[in-house]
Amino acid sequence: MKTVHIIGAGLAGLAAAVRLAGSNIAVGLYESAGQAGGRCRSFFDKNLGQTIDNGNHLLMSGNHSALTYLDEIGTRDSLMGPKRAAYPFVDLMSDERWVVRPSKGIIPFWILNANSRVPGTVLGDYMRSLPILWPSADQTVADVIQTSGSLYKRFWQPLTLAALNTTAERGAARLLRAVLEETFLKGERACRPLIAREGLGPSFVSPALKFLEAAGTQVKFNHRLRLLEFSDGRLKQLDFGDAKISVDCDDMVILAVPSFRMPQIWPSLTAPGDGETIVNVHFKLKDPITPAFGIPILGLINATAHWAFIRDNMISLTISAAGNLVDEDSDKLMSLLWNETRQALRLGNMEFDAARIIKEKRATFDQSPAGLRRRPSASTAIANLVLAGDWTDTGLPSTIEGAIRSGHTAADIVQQRIGQL
Repeated sequence: MKTVHIIGAGLAGLAAAVRLAGSNIAVGLYESAGQAGGRCRSFFDKNLGQTIDNGNHLLMSGNHSALTYLDEIGTRDSLMGPKRAAYPFVDLMSDERWVVRPSKGIIPFWILNANSRVPGTVLGDYMRSLPILWPSADQTVADVIQTSGSLYKRFWQPLTLAALNTTAERGAARLLRAVLEETFLKGERACRPLIAREGLGPSFVSPALKFLEAAGTQVKFNHRLRLLEFSDGRLKQLDFGDAKISVDCDDMVILAVPSFRMPQIWPSLTAPGDGETIVNVHFKLKDPITPAFGIPILGLINATAHWAFIRDNMISLTISAAGNLVDEDSDKLMSLLWNETRQALRLGNMEFDAARIIKEKRATFDQSPAGLRRRPSASTAIANLVLAGDWTDTGLPSTIEGAIRSGHTAADIVQQRIGQL
């Protein structure tokens, strides 16, 4: 039987493995860590006394690759969100509160009504943002939209930070356009916010591992790939240090490891460099709270944090492009963020029971125009080697959707090439 070796059990590797499992192909999955999921995982935190995600991830109903993956492993119903697309915001400087509610169809009627527009904006502000729909490869978000005024501060800036994990001055406009094309520009049905009800692990990782086990797929943890060995234009051997695996003539390999590992594994491959840090802070409360409008997210303007995620008795904050906070004193940062949280959620003098700060220094790849030019395609010049990972040229930012789509693309290429053998 033909074998596909998949290196990396993050979401890209899992998506490829799930797509290939059950076919007349043997699948082997190898992961350097002791658990699957990569940057999208859950773990039990002793200080908090409960399971948390290593980072907050927001999906949208237009993320068709991610939803297809959840359908494949049977967990689409593990996501929660409003029945209609709605994004609540609060400006901590003015204490203004509003909700962005995209229109049902593709025509954005919501921007035509002063009562539904972002406060402080006029129709002309939105019209002046139209160049975001046709940016060149070298343009940043700041090159195509006005980076001042209420619309930028209260819509474009938080959207850019959330989608690209970088500033408008650095982030590639084409990536933001790609997000808009698959969500907001398709109307309300494609941009409903979704989060994992019980966490990322229970939604995306554990069910996938069970699916693969049932399909007979072997998953080997603590297997760190050291080197690829080539001969005659083909990948011949996988070097894991303590073990080497030969790649037979009919076998294929999907390399689904983070981009920062590529210089060690395959030095000649061009890949984007590291992006920016994301800081996540988890506050555990004594009792559950009910989010406003029944929507489990809240955008924060004029605040240190950018988004709050509310789930039962846990409030999780996300700070994107947070390199300036990496060396910040954790207690000082926690105090600042809790004061912002109490104001944003109107918690009065409530105190938290416990908290945890997680600083992900290499949360995303370089999503500047220069970084995009270094993204390789999934297909390689090596006949039996395919790439996967959100850093490959999916056309999307470094997101769950991008990672899963890359895994599906890699699986499709493998099936096509195996069929040609």
